[in-house]
Amino acid sequence: MSKRILIFDDDVDILSICSYILEEQGWDVHTSPHCNNISEFVRGIQPDVILMDNWIPDSGGVIATQTLKSERDLRTIPVIYFSANNDIQSLAAQAGADTYLEKPFDLNELELVIERVMASKVA
Repeated sequence: MSKRILIFDDDVDILSICSYILEEQGWDVHTSPHCNNISEFVRGIQPDVILMDNWIPDSGGVIATQTLKSERDLRTIPVIYFSANNDIQSLAAQAGADTYLEKPFDLNELELVIERVMASKVA
């Protein structure tokens, strides 16, 4: 069974780069440039991990993450909040994300953060 990751970001370059890298590592990658109907969308994919951009249209990453974390069947999916915002740590905490990753990020950093949340999900 493949590992599924869902990436929310309105930057097509980030979606392309992350998709390429993660697919090379065996991930089944799904992407979205917005967070419309986020709960239904996530239920349809059932990802193992979510990468959430702060500036994602329409409601923004904080509200989108809070929405997911408020849903009983979705709250256990690890959310990695990622942004170039200087205050990413407090934004991630406000959103209820499991961890965060500052943009721009090193691809090794991306891999390590994903590995960490996957390991904690199993534990």
